[in-house]
Amino acid sequence: MFKCKKCNSIDKFELMINPRYKGTNKFFTEYTKNKDIKISIDGYTFIPDLSFMNAHAVCGYCGSINCWDYK
Repeated sequence: MFKCKKCNSIDKFELMINPRYKGTNKFFTEYTKNKDIKISIDGYTFIPDLSFMNAHAVCGYCGSINCWDYK
């Protein structure tokens, strides 16, 4: 789980997808039994780490970037 350092929301983010990306942008998230977030984009599934979140995710509540920490 990830927490925004600015507004303290938990895992409320939107991925920033490169505008040149040619996929269908089918995006969804779910949680594993260990409470890790699992992200799927167009059939590719992964569990993000902190460096991925700070490089590619924006807080869905406050819009901050480079703002994530582990909860």
